[in-house]
Order: sequence, then structure tokens, then C-alpha cells
Amino acid sequence: MEHVKFTQMADGDAEDYAFLAEHETDYAAGTADRLLKALVELDDSLSGYQITRLGHSLQSATRAERDGADIDWIVSVLLHDIGDIYAPYNHDEYAAAILRPFVREQCAWVVEKHGDFQLVYFGKHVGADPEKRQTYAGHPYYDDCVDFCARWDQSSFDPAYDTLPIEHFAPMVRTVFARKPYDPAVIRPGQREPLVTK
Repeated sequence: MEHVKFTQMADGDAEDYAFLAEHETDYAAGTADRLLKALVELDDSLSGYQITRLGHSLQSATRAERDGADIDWIVSVLLHDIGDIYAPYNHDEYAAAILRPFVREQCAWVVEKHGDFQLVYFGKHVGADPEKRQTYAGHPYYDDCVDFCARWDQSSFDPAYDTLPIEHFAPMVRTVFARKPYDPAVIRPGQREPLVTK
């Protein structure tokens, strides 16, 4: 069988959907490598900073690792701006949607909201509300997002910083995206882990 028999999903049978499930499983297994390729493509996205968007992503992840962050945090911070290429106006939500099936809820929430939290640093200069993050005051992951932005995101535009290469992080990305999607043992809704252990 090279392709399904149907032209409308309602006409598919068990054989068609078993065939598609096998193809989808095979395709999903390549997600990590496609994401690593997309990270490299960040070099062709938004410019004007002293380092590229890939450089920013790598520097943020380097800082997270050096702070003693766990693999969920490191991979989340590495991919936090992956949406800049295809979703410049909601890049944070785009990145969170990619991460959500494979990392702690805590990490996905922080990535999803980091754009609003980052406004504290530049909102007043662009006519945006620098205190937009107050919308989330009292949320269990609020302080995590504040720290994520302060420690790893807003501080990672330094061309002199000793940033680790993408090859260093590739095994971590592959490990995270090899997990069973939405595994309750990984997602752990409502549970927090410290950003740093040092």
C-alpha cells in the first residue's frame, strides 16, 4: 500500500488508518531533527541585535545549563523563540505548542507567556504595557516566568559571551522529543521544579 484508498476521511477503513498511523509515527520520530534545522534557520529571521536569533537561543540555553537547570528547562529555553520564523506576532504561543506534549506544564506555560513578561524591559519604549505580566499575578508559575526572563532571555544578547554550540544541545532535544507525548509522568500538571539548582 503506497497511500490510502479514500479521498474523504469519512470513507477510510481500518487498513487506511493503520497505514496512516504508521506513517505518522515514523514522521514524528524526526521532530527533533526538524526543530534543530529550524533553529539554524533562525539566523535568517529577525535581525538588528548584536547576535543572531540562533545565537540568542543558544546563549539563553547555555546560561540555563550553567545555572544548573534540568533538561526540560534547557530545551524549553533553547526553543523559546523558535516561532520567530513563522509566527512573529505570537512566537511564544507557537513555541509552547511545540513543547507542550514533551515537557513539564510549568516549562510550557513559561514559554507561552514569556513575551508578555519580557515587556517589562522594553514595553515603555514601544507603546506597550510594561506591566502586562501582572495579568498573571498569583499564577503558580508567575515567579518562574519572571526568573526565566531575567536570568536567561533578556540577558542573552551578548556577542562576547562564551556560548555553547548547537551540537552540544542536540542530544538533549532528541531526548526530550523522543518522550511519549503528553506522558503524565513528564507533564506533571501543577508541579514546579526550580529553575536552577546552583
